[in-house]
Amino acid sequence: MSTPRQVEADLGWALGRVARAHLRTAQTVMGGLPGGPRGYQVLAAVARGEPSTQLALARKLGVDRTVMTYLLDEIQAAGLVERRPDPADRRARRVELTDAGRARLCDLERRLGDAEAHLLAPLEPAEQDTLRGLLARLAAVDPDQASACQVAQDIAACDADAP
Repeated sequence: MSTPRQVEADLGWALGRVARAHLRTAQTVMGGLPGGPRGYQVLAAVARGEPSTQLALARKLGVDRTVMTYLLDEIQAAGLVERRPDPADRRARRVELTDAGRARLCDLERRLGDAEAHLLAPLEPAEQDTLRGLLARLAAVDPDQASACQVAQDIAACDADAP
C-alpha cells in the first residue's frame, strides 16, 4: 500500500489553483470587455485568422453555437468585430476584427502578458516556456477522443493488474 500524496502533489488541485488564479487575473484585465476572458479568446482567435466562420470559431473555442451568437452580438455592438457573409458560403458568417478590435486586443495582450509574468514569476524563464508548451500539447488533445466510460474501464483494468 502506498503512502497518500500531499494535496500539493495532486494534479487536479494544482491545476485548479493555478487556473483559478489565472481566471481572477484575466477577469480583472478583461474588465469591460464583452464576454470577459471568453471574449478575449474570440478576439485572439479571429486575429490569428483561425476559424473564420462563426460556427468554426464556436467549435474551436468549445463554445455552444447559440452562446457564440450572443457573445459575437455583444462584441460586435462594442465595435470590436464585424460579421460578413462568407463569399464561399453565403449562409455562413465570417468574423473579422475592426481597427478598434485590433487595438483593444493589443492592449489586452500586453496587460495579460504582464499578469501572466507575475503569476509565473516563481518559475525560471525556461520552465515557463516548458509549462506553456506542455499545457498547449494537453489542450490540443481532443477530450472526446476517449469517453469517460473508456477512461474508467482503463483505470479499473490497471487497478486489477496491480499487485
